[in-house]
Amino acid sequence: MVLIYRQEQPTVFARVEHIEPDIKRDWYHITLLLLTVPTQVVTWILRGSYIEGETFTMGGVPMRLELVKKTTIREKAPSQMESRKKTKSKRPGTVIPFKKP
Repeated sequence: MVLIYRQEQPTVFARVEHIEPDIKRDWYHITLLLLTVPTQVVTWILRGSYIEGETFTMGGVPMRLELVKKTTIREKAPSQMESRKKTKSKRPGTVIPFKKP
């Protein structure tokens, strides 16, 4: 996963689908799945240093790719879950209907 910056502003997340070497040395075809609605698949031809985060331009506009680090969701410790269960109210929740204006 990468975050694409356009003019130093984070713009869109993308999943790297494929990277293959270009005919030119140190250049690569990088296929990205842009996580937009609807999703889009693009292939850019970039230098290796650009893929690693160096700023480049597209049509005169500064662009940059930033690797998104993997994070894990930690489960709560059993003791925290038990204390939370004890403090929960036994009253049912309130349903608030959605009314159109």
